[in-house]
Amino acid sequence: MHPTDGPPSSATEGREPGPAGQPVAVVLGGSRGLGLLVAEELLSRGHHVVVAARDDEELDEAATMLRGRGGVVSVERCDVRDRHDVGDLVGRVEHTVGPIEVLVTVAGVIQAAPLESLVMHEFEDAMDTMAWGPIHAAMTVLPHMRRRGHGRIGTVTSIGGMVSPPHLLPYATAKFAAVGFSDGLAAALSGTGVTATTVVPGLMRTGGHVHARFGGDAAAEYAWFAPAASLPLLSVDAERAARRIVDAVLAGRPMVVLTPLAWLGIRVRGLAPATTTRVLGLVGRLLPDAPAREGARTSPGHEARRRLGSTLVDRLTVLGDRAARRNLE
Repeated sequence: MHPTDGPPSSATEGREPGPAGQPVAVVLGGSRGLGLLVAEELLSRGHHVVVAARDDEELDEAATMLRGRGGVVSVERCDVRDRHDVGDLVGRVEHTVGPIEVLVTVAGVIQAAPLESLVMHEFEDAMDTMAWGPIHAAMTVLPHMRRRGHGRIGTVTSIGGMVSPPHLLPYATAKFAAVGFSDGLAAALSGTGVTATTVVPGLMRTGGHVHARFGGDAAAEYAWFAPAASLPLLSVDAERAARRIVDAVLAGRPMVVLTPLAWLGIRVRGLAPATTTRVLGLVGRLLPDAPAREGARTSPGHEARRRLGSTLVDRLTVLGDRAARRNLE
């Protein structure tokens, strides 16, 4: 058990039920990947789960899968980048489903590319989704939770929000902002009955390499990223991670760090920040250079994989591919 972990909360402690007698949980970015697993975990614990995401087709697939597990599931189209969209979602759920007891924001995007292959759009999309998204969500639901005197808010950040990895600069920029917001929110809510949990995962086998975007030499970027997100020694089982996330959020813990490598990275960065930055710079120099004529376009994972055409990389990503099918990536 990690130092930030405490005893798991009870399945019904401090909840205000909705009309059907079940506490209501909203998962933003819950149609695939880690968000889908978090929604499934909340469903198994007796929540009425509202899954929200941008894509209607993905929402339909997620609803079919989750309803097959039993329990009550609703789906709502919502773009976390748009605060008005988030406000409309919270209002609809509060009025038609029930009081929101749990809010977990998981929505994310990732672009792997050298600095020379990035343009401002990549930073804007990352910040709008993973920094402004959690802010929109929390600040919209907070008045309802504070009026009732209880509620649970969870924000999935990343080790990339504590230590900035090479070739993931837009992602790290947004995740650093998300960590700062969520951690500060937890302190600001002290004593109110509403809690905020900062979730700091390392690499997880969610199958996210399929939806990640790759720039510069896209095939070469995919060749290092996809195996890293798939191999057991470097990544952790996403279902176990989802259980620990839900445990932490329901217990109201301020922070949960999910993997040993993430804990190690945070400790090393805290003890030797300048040395850590220099080491990461050396690691970045070992990663693919930006090709002279490729420009600043990015390619989705499946296209980068096709362009790479490597049997070895395909073998190294078997577990990640299996997770992608399981988690609707």
